[in-house]
Amino acid sequence: MRFYLLLVLALLVMGAAHAQSFYTGTIQSGGLTREYRVYIPAAYNANKAVPLLFNLHGYGSNNLEQDFYGNFKPIADTANFLIVMPNGTYDQQNKRYWNNFLVSSSVDDVTFISNLLDTMISKYNIDTNRVYSTGMSNGGFMSYALACGLSNRIAAIASVTGTMVTPNLNNCTPGRAVPVMQIHGTADNTVPYNGLPVSAFVPIETLVDTWVNKNGCNPTPILTAVPNNSTTDGCTAERFLYENGIEGSTVEFYKITGGGHTWPGAAINVGVTNQDFSASFVIWRFLNKYKLNQFTTAAGEPAQKAAIWNVFPNPAFDQITLTSPDAAASLRQVQVYNALGVLQYQWTGMNDQILPIDVQAWPAGVYRLQLVQSNGARQTSTFVCVR
Repeated sequence: MRFYLLLVLALLVMGAAHAQSFYTGTIQSGGLTREYRVYIPAAYNANKAVPLLFNLHGYGSNNLEQDFYGNFKPIADTANFLIVMPNGTYDQQNKRYWNNFLVSSSVDDVTFISNLLDTMISKYNIDTNRVYSTGMSNGGFMSYALACGLSNRIAAIASVTGTMVTPNLNNCTPGRAVPVMQIHGTADNTVPYNGLPVSAFVPIETLVDTWVNKNGCNPTPILTAVPNNSTTDGCTAERFLYENGIEGSTVEFYKITGGGHTWPGAAINVGVTNQDFSASFVIWRFLNKYKLNQFTTAAGEPAQKAAIWNVFPNPAFDQITLTSPDAAASLRQVQVYNALGVLQYQWTGMNDQILPIDVQAWPAGVYRLQLVQSNGARQTSTFVCVR
């Protein structure tokens, strides 16, 4: 009887390990403690690399509200990707925000997202060629900031009711073509469709045209009317598809005539909300097509490839040595995380072809290395410490 009881308990534990779940955590970034929330679908298996989607909240909102409002969980359950929902910091009005307006602040949210991505890679098996960002309003602004400032890590982005401020758009120089989706209502009174000069909000059609040009897409779009499945939602939608960009990049724009500052297809109406299509569904359909390693740099040269770095010996007792047979290889940063995802060691500098690391005081266990080369290419490796 005891054996069968233990067997049942073991099966329950195994089942729980594969159930979808949420995890919350914090990391240190820029001298601040930053919060995040992760959704892990039941299909996730640590033996297989999966995509990752950043889902960013709007101004004055938070990751819990964004999780409900811009809901990707049913899609993640089927498509098997992780959803990461960080929190912005508080502004002077005590409202959470992302620092990409015309606000005088030292908060570096682009670096925070990069640091958070490093944390996710250390904890989960992430396909680093399939990392994406989307967001509502200020979260859409932030997704554009990532397209500009983190194009070496974010494959594609989508914005719902967001835009950019003029100085940020003028200074945006991504290292490659970045596929972009924009969803916006013409009756948006928060981030107006025709822009907001006092806050330097870029008009939506200007924003779309600029990214069409950046990506080298055909400036004449394919226009498709979205079927008016909901005749009582007070608005209609059209899809503009700009194709044939650099390395297959595209820009998609959903124009919602009469739509407000809302997320199409949301379960709750907080204004004129289009119910003819699901923003979450079309966003994932768009993002899912792209991989980071399919693109080239702005100069038209092949994307930077990671040299092969070897870890020796493995297992290790007192020291590991990172070596590369590539004469052009040069390391810029090394981070080592333990099995719990805690940063064990970090080195920043410039080193060619060989780097020793003292591990004799480290506890026994499995460690994951994150290597960043001088050309921005990245590599993930693991090694074992024995005692």
